[in-house]
Amino acid sequence: MTSLPGDCGVTLQQRASGPLCPGGSLCRLSGERRVLLLCSGAGSTCSEVPRYHRALTMASAWERKCYYSDLGKKAVFLPNLLLCEEFTKDTGYPQSLEGVLLLADVSGFTALAEKCVQQNGPERGAEELAHVLNAYMGDILEVVLAFGGDILKFAGDAVLVLWRAAPAQMPMAINVALQCSWEIQKKYGTHDTHMGLKLHLKIGISAGILSFISVTGGDHQYFFICSQALDEVIEAQSLSADYEIMMSQTCWELCGQQRIRAESIAGRRAVKVVRMMHLARQEYRDAVGQLNMYGGDWHLKGTALQRPVLRSSDDREVAARLEKHISTAVLQKLRQDVPLELCSELRPVTTLFVQLQFPDTISVAELSSSLSDSSSMISEIISPHKAEINKTLLFDKGCTFLCVFGFPGEKLACESTHALECAMQIFRRASTGLRKLRQVSVGVSSGTAFCGLTGHPERCEHTALGFKVNLACRMMMAYPGMVSCDAETHAASRLPSYCFKELPQRDMKGVTNRVTIYQYMGITEHQNDMGLARERSHYGPLLGREAEIETFDCCLEAYELLEEAQILAFVGIPGSGKSHLLAELAVLDRATKYKVNTMELTEDNMKQPFSAIRLLVARALGLQGDETSGDRQRTLQTVLQDTVEESSYCLLNDVFLVEFPITDEVSEMCSAERASVFHLTCTQVLQKVLGGKYGIFFIDNAHFLDTRSWSIMWPLLQSVTVFMVMSLVPGHDRTESIFKAAADCKTSETITCVRLEGLKASAVVQKACQDLGVSSIPRELARFLIQRSSGIPYYCEELLRYLRCNNMLLLHTGRPDEGQDDWQSLIAKASPAVTAASSSGTRNDSERICTIRPDVSLENPMLPVALKEIALAELDRINLEKQMVLKFAAIIGPVFTTQQLVHIIPSSKRHGINSLLDKLVEDNILKQLDIEKPEGKGATKRLPTSGQARSGMKRPSVSRETMQQESKILAFCTPLLWEATYKLWPTRQKINIHCQCAAFLERHAHKCRRCHEGDFVAFHRFGISSAQEQGSCQGSAEKDDWSSWEALVVAGEHLRRARTLPAEGILAEGEHTTLRAKDSGRCCQCEAIAEAVLVPLARHYTAMGNASQAFYYLLESAAAYLHVSNSSMAFMKLNEAEVLRSSLEEKRNAVDRFEEAIFFSLKGEVCRNMGCVKLARKMSRQALSLLEKHFPQSRAGAFVKSLWERLQQISQATGRASFLPQEARRKKQAWLLHRSRCLSLLQDLYSQEGTSAGQRFSRLAALMKANTDRKMDSYQAADSNAGQL
Repeated sequence: MTSLPGDCGVTLQQRASGPLCPGGSLCRLSGERRVLLLCSGAGSTCSEVPRYHRALTMASAWERKCYYSDLGKKAVFLPNLLLCEEFTKDTGYPQSLEGVLLLADVSGFTALAEKCVQQNGPERGAEELAHVLNAYMGDILEVVLAFGGDILKFAGDAVLVLWRAAPAQMPMAINVALQCSWEIQKKYGTHDTHMGLKLHLKIGISAGILSFISVTGGDHQYFFICSQALDEVIEAQSLSADYEIMMSQTCWELCGQQRIRAESIAGRRAVKVVRMMHLARQEYRDAVGQLNMYGGDWHLKGTALQRPVLRSSDDREVAARLEKHISTAVLQKLRQDVPLELCSELRPVTTLFVQLQFPDTISVAELSSSLSDSSSMISEIISPHKAEINKTLLFDKGCTFLCVFGFPGEKLACESTHALECAMQIFRRASTGLRKLRQVSVGVSSGTAFCGLTGHPERCEHTALGFKVNLACRMMMAYPGMVSCDAETHAASRLPSYCFKELPQRDMKGVTNRVTIYQYMGITEHQNDMGLARERSHYGPLLGREAEIETFDCCLEAYELLEEAQILAFVGIPGSGKSHLLAELAVLDRATKYKVNTMELTEDNMKQPFSAIRLLVARALGLQGDETSGDRQRTLQTVLQDTVEESSYCLLNDVFLVEFPITDEVSEMCSAERASVFHLTCTQVLQKVLGGKYGIFFIDNAHFLDTRSWSIMWPLLQSVTVFMVMSLVPGHDRTESIFKAAADCKTSETITCVRLEGLKASAVVQKACQDLGVSSIPRELARFLIQRSSGIPYYCEELLRYLRCNNMLLLHTGRPDEGQDDWQSLIAKASPAVTAASSSGTRNDSERICTIRPDVSLENPMLPVALKEIALAELDRINLEKQMVLKFAAIIGPVFTTQQLVHIIPSSKRHGINSLLDKLVEDNILKQLDIEKPEGKGATKRLPTSGQARSGMKRPSVSRETMQQESKILAFCTPLLWEATYKLWPTRQKINIHCQCAAFLERHAHKCRRCHEGDFVAFHRFGISSAQEQGSCQGSAEKDDWSSWEALVVAGEHLRRARTLPAEGILAEGEHTTLRAKDSGRCCQCEAIAEAVLVPLARHYTAMGNASQAFYYLLESAAAYLHVSNSSMAFMKLNEAEVLRSSLEEKRNAVDRFEEAIFFSLKGEVCRNMGCVKLARKMSRQALSLLEKHFPQSRAGAFVKSLWERLQQISQATGRASFLPQEARRKKQAWLLHRSRCLSLLQDLYSQEGTSAGQRFSRLAALMKANTDRKMDSYQAADSNAGQL
């Protein structure tokens, strides 16, 4: 590890260290345990450590390369206090220690979080907030660590620091803490952010006896610090202002007052430090060394780390103790040896803040017991939903727990519903079960958060940061004594409206914009007892389910004719339209002659015994939720008469919420006998209902049937004549039981299972047109919906909602004016409209149509939050090694080669990459796109890069071993998973990997061998300025090889097919496909290179923020598509270049003049190919003007220009070219070549006009082109002569 200048690797604490052991090791006694820590070198010498310079410390602290031991990787998440054996055990009672506390709180944090979201959106906003906080807090913690402070707790925008000290050392410890605070306030008391907001630091100091409380919750341990000193430091900090340091009265009494000047605060037990006598460098170093010796801190000699324990040798016993204090999300990554820098992600989470308010009179022992009970209770409630306690705080906001649902590797579907349910359980159990609890408050919010490391590289925590996290905390404070939630959680839970109550607006610290807040009331059994399925009016017309309706008709006919039980089960993933299908079947003509009984189950029903039977009987008998128990009793008595013995009616009280009197016969039964009679009674009731004339039963979400109800219903369904239609989700026990019965020969005739597949492409288009209320949509939008939704109706709806909410679609009446001659009028030609199958072939001007906003590219990753959560739930079911592979692959794109992946993945993770990819293919996460080898000589020859082609460099021959190590081509089975995985990356990490991807691709960014290689825009790189070339990533990649070229060609062919094939021909998920790699000797491969190299290069550079390089490759892409006669794709790439060009102009970054000329020249060619002659001439003239060649527009101008060109033809000098340097000659050739191309295009355009004026302009263009070509020949000749010399 590199040391700072003048630093010989000696830590600040070593001046007070003990003697050196042989070999340069440092020995120290900690209690009775001897700890031996190895230093980095035997020849280390001690010297004074210079004062750290700002530019060398936290400005780059997170960018420093830190090499920790395995134990050190765990210790970085924990304070030094927990490294002491005495504080790592859950003793069940408080432990005492003495020391000085420093509490530093950043004010303005919540307002900054809100501002970040407003300016950058929820995802970038969370990342920007984390970046600002890490930079600012990292600076502060660098000073704290330099002064030997032990960072105990993080609270988002606050930090609690401890200096452990013996009573005799207390004045010295206070002096060290004061000087540390003084340095922090002097340097970082106020921080200006690029958002236009200021952050201020408020610091308080106290001292005294502290109580350390360790509690257990599930498999984890948590610790709290409590005492009067903690209360005093909170009060002192709250009284602090900008650049001020407040000290508690107790701390003032314990310190060396002769060194400090302070002012008392009226009515407060605190003083303001006005001035202090600073310790000399040697004094505070000696003081820090002595304090650390007392605290039992572990040190490692010969490192530049301020926490040397991070490099200490591994100790299994110590590691096992520390792991109990580390979150599951981090521990899993550490066990899989995931680098710490890859532990951060941007993901949607649900945060739950719990505040427990205890009375001031509670004793430490009672508080310890209550905290232990509450930790166990909260952990028990949230653990089944893979949530975890992320923070435990006993300062600033009382006793507070932060619970996070959806951390990396822990995502589940319906997490908002789970969080609300857990919140209500915590609220109820805490209110009734915790001793001496005064009040409990819970706040729940959902949104994108930065889930990763915050703090300092040597002492950090893994947490969730973002405006939504802060909002949950503010709601908890503003709405005490209840469970409150934000609008996003309310909407995402999809719970009935009666579960919520909108709350009045209240001021929340740091929240300036109005936020809708709800109180969650919970779900009671009475509210859920009469739940109904959604009616048909909630849905639009059913599309693409003709086969399923036909199956329903057949089963209903069998039920009528054979008078046998029929069970029809529709199985599909969430969002496949099961509920819509059941609602539609319930109103069919054939079903309406029966009484139709519909019911919808929820996940909550699984936790309520016999809830399904209650709902089923209630719907069949017409029991209403607003009826009294007496009314329900009379209805049940009428139906059950002569079916169930009257003495057993009382057994149904809890099931149907009635109050039949308990008979003596029942009261005398033992528990086993009562259970048996109860089971028989429920069976009789259900048999009466199902076997009677109560119609057809539709059960939506039947996989949520509770176990007790299922044990009674399932045998009856196979013996009673009933027709029941169910919808289920795969992967549940109920679904598997239905599948087994349908496959059993004994029951297969009465049980039918139908898997709901995705809608056909035509149905997706029809649904999009209906949802948008239009007659047609662009083909590009149709392709986007078909590929991204995989035919799942809910996915299609969410994608359309996302596009509309972000104003990406334009809806208007009438067709665009085809006679209009401008660039935007070509959109309809480049992306023809796709009409819904149900509409007529002819369109009139009054129909509404949909178009895509010109500056929107649907090729970019865009994913609604709801679909992102679904995709992440699927991703988190995969182990961490596979997840990491997918994360790197997602940067490359939806289709990638193994050579690309190996190039960007960390070298430590390349071992075993092939086996991981094979497993991902087996799991249907990825699909392999095989290469069928072409025959012929062309397949064995390697293609040169454009740079090598120009220089005439010969390529080395390819050995047989190299040919055998061929790259595989892989693709994500579902585009949604690719997008969700890609969006997990924080921007700053993503940029580095995009740069590596660009470096790999740039060596392949040229024409194929058949087309003589080189740039698609001839002499492109020679025509631009050298400054722009420096922005390229080229040169950092490995040597070119044929196998990577071949793999990219095949990948490009797959991308081309996915884009160009008809919608019905798009490859299904998981389908194993094979493409023939085209023989380079017989067929052009340039379009495949455009798809797999040039287009991704533009995307990589756009993601990196390098607009000039992105513009370069967009022009190359457009030229490549024109080269293969694909004008529509060329138009799309030029449209993207137009958007990029406009953004550069807004930022006052001028586009290179040569590239702007190329841009208009390519536009001219596209316009010519699409039949817009007038616009093509305009674009070509504009390109010529930028290339410093004027082409006249009038006849008189053409006449004068012709005379001038003839004169130039006679007197043209050709000797100047040989005197120019090669770079200047090449650049001049590039300009002349493209002048010639523009003039050739103008000649062709005017020759087609058929008028005398057109012929005149055509002849002029030919004359100008001839002169330009002669001049270019002279430069080429000079270049050739210079090469021979």
